Amino acid sequence: MKESFLHQGCIYGSDAEFLAMAVPFVQDGLRRGEPVLVATSRPNQGLLHDVIGPEADGVEYTDHEHLGSRPPQRATAIHRYWTSRRPAGTVRVLAEPEWTGRSNREITDWQRMEAALNVVLADTRIWMICPYDSRAVSPDIIENARRTHPECVVGHRAEPSSQFVAPEEFARSRAQPMGIAADLFRFEGELAAVRRYVLKKATALLKSDDDAVGMFGIAIGEIVSYLARQGVDRAAVWVRPAAGRVVCTLHSDTPLDVVDPFVGYRPPGAAELPGDGLWLTNQICEWLDVTSDASGCTIELAMPEQAAEDLRRAEKSRQSCGR
Repeated sequence: MKESFLHQGCIYGSDAEFLAMAVPFVQDGLRRGEPVLVATSRPNQGLLHDVIGPEADGVEYTDHEHLGSRPPQRATAIHRYWTSRRPAGTVRVLAEPEWTGRSNREITDWQRMEAALNVVLADTRIWMICPYDSRAVSPDIIENARRTHPECVVGHRAEPSSQFVAPEEFARSRAQPMGIAADLFRFEGELAAVRRYVLKKATALLKSDDDAVGMFGIAIGEIVSYLARQGVDRAAVWVRPAAGRVVCTLHSDTPLDVVDPFVGYRPPGAAELPGDGLWLTNQICEWLDVTSDASGCTIELAMPEQAAEDLRRAEKSRQSCGR
């Protein structure tokens, strides 16, 4: 029985190699009465179902989208799965990320999530294996899988990954650069006026979508509160359209007291570091980047101009958390 979060990667290059890992992992969990969630490709789910046979009825199968289309949503979904089944003790999750068709930025964000899980799920009793198909995934993604998983599994054997790096170190190495030029900012004012200004600009850019404007307002409100808690009382703001998104950048010359590379990943009620509290913003927005150094802090968030499904998911999450 696992007493804390166990995060393993599995690099496989054939159906046989996938099954050599997945079958004993699932069958052992079922024998122990542990909940088992399988979120892999449909072909792999079919392979596993065929081999396990009647026992497969005790497995919960789901697709990638059910766990969320973006990394923060997936981290939340996995945490909730454990919370809902916590009386059973250990929970097993076989979660295969989907890499096909993703942009470089999306790949980086998913890799950062793999590192984040080691921190934000540390106090759970989840045993999680993340399979990576070397036939379909680039060598760079495979390499980073070894850096974000403390252990790697081959068949039923697990060994420590010699390439694993501290999650915080990995996240900082993959931070997205944010070009900040003073002449690009269109507004500078006290935090009390920031939300009103941003909403006024965003309303026109979001094509009068009341739901999107409302959720964007919630995100900006969280950011204003986040900055205020860390002693930031003024910020410059730049709101603009960019490739089908509305992007908002806030910058202050005041550095943050606490800089958490995984800010926004911890669900409400989970152990939070001082200065966290951007979970809902991370659920709502397509991306959320927070940086800080001696020269000040910068926060950037983006929302698609048309994001109906993500908004429905974020609103459901907000209601379920009583927020």
